[in-house]
Amino acid sequence: MELTAFDKELLNLLQGHLPVCSRPFARLAEELGTEESVVLQRVQELKREGYLRRIGTFFDSNKLGYHGTLVALRVEPEHIPEVADAINGYPGATHNYEREGRYNLWFTLLTPNEQQEKSIIAQVRTLPGVEDVLNLKAHKKYKINVQFKLQ
Repeated sequence: MELTAFDKELLNLLQGHLPVCSRPFARLAEELGTEESVVLQRVQELKREGYLRRIGTFFDSNKLGYHGTLVALRVEPEHIPEVADAINGYPGATHNYEREGRYNLWFTLLTPNEQQEKSIIAQVRTLPGVEDVLNLKAHKKYKINVQFKLQ
């Protein structure tokens, strides 16, 4: 599928200007000079074609009382898919990704308290194929906002 000028404009808006309201796609349609149904159809197609993975908002988790950590796992390669699926089932696991190197599966975890964080990490430690776990607590937060401006 070839991206149209409309698709590029829509993708630019979705990256940082999705309105927080009851009908955000209707509001985007107004900005784009079209109908809400057209925007929804294009979003579905762009997702199906792999141009979009996720649409959502970012919240300041610390202000909401949550604490985050980055967890690095050393997992036997044949167990990576099932461990990644298990991690996706934990509340607060925002995403996970496979990496090259000794620690080959990483995930971020947001929890309302240290007890829940420790409990989830202890459970992950017992998953089949997990050989080691590193809990990499942040001491300082850096937030990088990457947006791709499509012409």
